[in-house]
Amino acid sequence: MDMNIQKYIAFVKTVELGSFTKAAKYLNYSQSGISRMINDLEKEWGVILLERGRSGLRLTSDGLNLFPSAKRLFEEYRNLQHQIEEINGLQSGVVRIGTFSSVATHWLPKIIKQFKTDYPNIEFELLLGDYHEIEKWIIEGRVDFGFLRLPTLPELEKTFIEQDNLVVVLPESHPLADFEKIPVAELSESSFILLEKDGNSDVAELFKKWNICPKINFTTWDDYAIMAMVESGLGISILPQLILQRIPYNVITKELEVPAYRKIGLAYRENHTLSLASKQFLNYLEYR
Repeated sequence: MDMNIQKYIAFVKTVELGSFTKAAKYLNYSQSGISRMINDLEKEWGVILLERGRSGLRLTSDGLNLFPSAKRLFEEYRNLQHQIEEINGLQSGVVRIGTFSSVATHWLPKIIKQFKTDYPNIEFELLLGDYHEIEKWIIEGRVDFGFLRLPTLPELEKTFIEQDNLVVVLPESHPLADFEKIPVAELSESSFILLEKDGNSDVAELFKKWNICPKINFTTWDDYAIMAMVESGLGISILPQLILQRIPYNVITKELEVPAYRKIGLAYRENHTLSLASKQFLNYLEYR
C-alpha cells in the first residue's frame, strides 16, 4: 500500500476510534507506528492535526478542516480496493464477522466450509462478543457485519434470519422436569443461573416483562458453564434453543407456558461499503 495512503487511513481511524491504541488494533500496527505516521503527516502538511491531552485526543481547527478530505480519500481508496477484488474474482480477501457463541458454534462452521470450497483463498476473522460489543464493532468498522438480536441500532441495515426459542434448562432430578411446559411463576421457586454480560440479557428483559424476581445465584456469559452448573444441580436456567444442539451435558429442556424467543438478525452499516467477499458470503447464509 502507498505509504501516504496508509498515513491518511491512520489519521482517519484514529479520529474515528478516538485513540492511537484502538486505531493500532484496528489496522494491525503498533501504537507507536500509528503515532509516527500522524506525526509524519503533520510535518509534511506543516500543521498540527491532533491535540493530545489528559482527556484524550481531539482535532485542532486545522485538523477539523482537513479531516473531511482525508476521510473522502480513505473511502475512495476502499472503493478502489473493492473494485480490484471484483476484477480479481474473489481470489483474495478477508471476511470479518462479529458473532455470539451459538451462531459461531452451530451455523458458521457449515457456512464457512461451503464458502471455502468455492473460494479457498478467502480468509475469515471471527470476533465473539455480546450484542452491545457486536453493534460497536459494526459501527467502528472492526467487522464487516455481525449477528445480533433484533431490534438493533436504527442506523444499521439489518436482515431477519431466524426466531430462536428460549427454553428452560433443568437438572434431570429437578421437580419441574415432570412438567410438560414450565409456568413463569415457577421460575421464582428455584435457584437461577443467569446468562448475562454487562447487564445485556434476553432473559433479564423477560423477567422485567413478566414482573418476577427469580433467586439468581450465579451470573455468567458462558453458555456451556451454565449447562455444567445445571447438570450439577446448582440451579435452573433459560437458554436459547440454538446453543442446546449436540450438547455433552445431562440436562432436560422444557418450553415455557408463555412462549419466549429472540429474533436473530444480520446487521451492517451500508450494503455498498461491504467488500465483494462479504457480499458473496451473505448469499451463503441460506445454506446454514
